[in-house]
Amino acid sequence: MRALRFDQFGDPAVLRVIDTPDPLGEAVIRIHAASVNPSDVKNVAGLMEWTRLPRTPGRDFAGVVVGGPAQWLGAEVWGTGGDTGFTRDGSHAELIAVPVEALARKPERLSFDEASTVGVNFVVAWYGAVQTALLTRGETIAVFGVSGGVGGAVAQIARAAGATVIGVDRRKPAPGTAAAAVIDQFVAIEPGVNVAAEIRQRTGGAGAQVVYDAVGGITTPAALAAVAPRGRLIVISVVGSDTVDIDLRALYHNETRILGVDSTKLDLVESARVLRQLAPHFDSGDFQPLPVAARYPLGEAREAYRAVAGGIAGRVVINP
Repeated sequence: MRALRFDQFGDPAVLRVIDTPDPLGEAVIRIHAASVNPSDVKNVAGLMEWTRLPRTPGRDFAGVVVGGPAQWLGAEVWGTGGDTGFTRDGSHAELIAVPVEALARKPERLSFDEASTVGVNFVVAWYGAVQTALLTRGETIAVFGVSGGVGGAVAQIARAAGATVIGVDRRKPAPGTAAAAVIDQFVAIEPGVNVAAEIRQRTGGAGAQVVYDAVGGITTPAALAAVAPRGRLIVISVVGSDTVDIDLRALYHNETRILGVDSTKLDLVESARVLRQLAPHFDSGDFQPLPVAARYPLGEAREAYRAVAGGIAGRVVINP
């Protein structure tokens, strides 16, 4: 098969498409579509210290089972994993081997391209908002980075859970996107705006029971200040400085809970469990996949990585 490989860290120029032996495993999937995530770009750059080289990168995928148990042969599946592309070969290839327990049927409503954009964004969104923050009906959630992939997924999940959604970002979600349709209010991050005060003003002074910070670092002070008494702050990433100052007196008086969420801790099998919970929402139309901005054949994978590194709006998909 052909696969994207890197044996040293660096910019996308270190990536090469080469011929490799077909993978062996409990189940083998022919990849029809695999999206490129910012974490894939960071992986190639050497920012994921646990990655073992040489490696085929790529976390998210959708395809057809071509090897494994008879009952799965020909099944259309989707997947993602925090181990995929880091400690085991990933999805930016013609074939991928996975454990049978990692097989999850793709929602019929989604095309392969659409299904391949779901993995990381919706898994970390669900893991943070539902499984970690335990968001419940009637609560208010403020989503920092709502115009991004994870933030937009959180907004959809929160609306389905019956929560009130306040979106926070430098710009509103684009008209016609799923995130734009589900947020109840929007707070702009711009000079002169006290974001935490705006959130508190729109919640009767209380703040949000859950604040999902999909940005982190530069947004942490405002996110912390927006948490309601006994509320939960979810942190999944860092932009800018890795450290922030926290007013511990205010923290314990407010009884704030700060919860870190790392999707790379969910391997293929654990991520498949989340995808099985998400699938009915996509088949019903409650959840919408993220828009695909660009598609590339495997031979142009370096250009796909460069597009993501350059901050392209929307998802980038490789079609092996």
